[in-house]
Amino acid sequence: MTDDANLRDEAEGLLRRLVGSEHAAFRDGQWDAVRDLVEHRRRVLVVQRTGWGKSAVYFVATGLLRARGLGPTVIVSPLLALMRDQVAAAARAGVRAVTINSANADEWGEITAALAENAVDVLLVSPERLNNPRFREEQLPTLAANAGLIVVDEAHCVSDWGHDFRPDYRRIRDLLDSLPPGTPVLATTATANARVVADVAEQLGSGGAEVNTLRGSLARDSLRLGVLKLGSAEDRLGWLSAHLGELPGSGIIYTLTVSAAEDTAQLLRDAGYDVLAYTGRTDPADRIDAEQALLHNKVKALVATSALGMGFDKPDLGFVVHVGAPSSPVAYYQQVGRAGRATERADVLLLPAVQDADIWHYFATVSMPKPDQAEAVIAALSSAGAPMSTAALETVADVRRTRLELLLKVLDVEGAVRRVRGGWEATGQSWAYDAERYARVAQTRQAEADLMRTYQRGERCRMAFLQEVLDDPGAAECGRCDVCAGAWYPTEVPAGARDRARATISRAGVPVEPRAQWPTGMSRLGVDVKGKIGEADRVEQGRVIARLTDLGWGQRLRELLNAEDAPADDALKAACVEVLKEWPWERRPQAVAWVPSERHPQLIGSVAQHLASVGRLTDLGALESASGSGSAAESGGNSAFRLASVWDRWRVGYQTRESLAALGADPAVLLVDDLIDSRWTMAVAGRTLRHAGAAQVLPFALAAAA
Repeated sequence: MTDDANLRDEAEGLLRRLVGSEHAAFRDGQWDAVRDLVEHRRRVLVVQRTGWGKSAVYFVATGLLRARGLGPTVIVSPLLALMRDQVAAAARAGVRAVTINSANADEWGEITAALAENAVDVLLVSPERLNNPRFREEQLPTLAANAGLIVVDEAHCVSDWGHDFRPDYRRIRDLLDSLPPGTPVLATTATANARVVADVAEQLGSGGAEVNTLRGSLARDSLRLGVLKLGSAEDRLGWLSAHLGELPGSGIIYTLTVSAAEDTAQLLRDAGYDVLAYTGRTDPADRIDAEQALLHNKVKALVATSALGMGFDKPDLGFVVHVGAPSSPVAYYQQVGRAGRATERADVLLLPAVQDADIWHYFATVSMPKPDQAEAVIAALSSAGAPMSTAALETVADVRRTRLELLLKVLDVEGAVRRVRGGWEATGQSWAYDAERYARVAQTRQAEADLMRTYQRGERCRMAFLQEVLDDPGAAECGRCDVCAGAWYPTEVPAGARDRARATISRAGVPVEPRAQWPTGMSRLGVDVKGKIGEADRVEQGRVIARLTDLGWGQRLRELLNAEDAPADDALKAACVEVLKEWPWERRPQAVAWVPSERHPQLIGSVAQHLASVGRLTDLGALESASGSGSAAESGGNSAFRLASVWDRWRVGYQTRESLAALGADPAVLLVDDLIDSRWTMAVAGRTLRHAGAAQVLPFALAAAA
């Protein structure tokens, strides 16, 4: 028997242990990848459909390489859920796998000791971990020097041309550059078109290494695709509550926002379904419980954002429904690929909404650095003389924390700044904004959005369309989707289901927690406050009718706040009164005042006056604007700049002070505004009322931004 045949026999033995079957055999392409890694020590990029068995390649290769005395495999993996699945799969194959991530810090010492004793076969780390100063300095050099195999899972995240680019993935190139010659590298993805494949291969070949790309057909024979266009949120949710039970097995219902996931889950629970919400706001322990509930069919569905995405592995997942369309057919293909891995049929249905494009635009621009903000960060770090924390940098660049963190990651991978113990510092390397590249990326993402609209129109076979978008040369009509075979799903929305959905999403009233802490470093912006907001300055918990991301009222309020200013109509006034009726305040307000709105003075004035009339409250009128106060802040900017922009902006006039005094001791005041975003307008305006004699201030606005 040849050496190659012996190696394949050994590899198939490991494969059978992994899948638990005496009859398991390699699929087309799997053995080629394993042989390239083990025998030829190459760099390999595998582009194969979800469920093809990419993890089998790296676990089998790991077993073979370890048997030949090589060091552990290091897998860069993007999600904790994916890591948990991979650790469990490795155990089935007799592979000792561990993970270092933010959720298991108490185990790091034990894992480090096991690595030192060569008692670990596979180490899974997140791309973010590669830039953790302690990990980067103390562990990464040894791992890079001794690794038997490097695996980059979900490798499309490397490319900023892709739908799910993550700046931290760019650091993988630095890791590859540090490897000894001949260290095999495997990159895997199920969602990459030709442009992304070329970009990933170019980075995988860093240092001039040859890259072998193995690509198979991305067709999924089990998936039955469809698109059902319904006019309103109550129609979409009414359809879902009426027909969810008819979908096979258990599955995933995707939404575009956290609020939509939570609202949809609540509506479906009210309709009698066992469902759970799964979002970025879900506690990590609850996420694990939710995953297990779906894996073991204890729930009908998880109602999830993209937080439940790459790597979640339930072979018998029966359906995927999207309430709202992702911004890219590639992203859509990845999410629907969760279904039907080990079933003859799985149903995939898209329920698009006209509001989807607004959400697409936000996510398309969130990771794009703005040159003035980047230059401000670099300048501050260059002159600081010591590392600066992210919180301290918020007083330098007017950008929200999430955007600032992304900006720092981009500047880090582009070499302008680096993360160190204690925060961030400048590297001294020159940096220039690559406007041309970001313009190309923005153009690409707009083209992806246009393709998503084309997919929804259904001008040709839906599966073939997705394959073509992914540059799959084997694209062919599926014969199963609603374009090929007609609608396989009911299209009617029962009136009762629609009415129940309308009643649920039309409920008004969302609590808004008050600010409790002043931002760090406000003295740099000329505002002399710090630490905890004192009791004498603080407002109470507030209320809004809805969040702008909510279904039902949220969508109506979005349209209202974008329209020309006009007095409130009867429906809006009734919703405001409903919120106040349900408000469980400790003390009923005795008076109402409002923030002078620049965009909606008639709207807010009419709401406040209506509440004063209905509630028999003293009408204090609008707060007075203090001329020359505040500094201009970017809409949607960070806490520090938002606070500075409204500091000392309002004052309480003499007549209002007299009216407050006439209310007697400790009056409570309802403070009305149009939109709560950063919560600093209500905090500062409420503080002004507190200093003028109000014992309590109860913030109320039509909407919250999120």
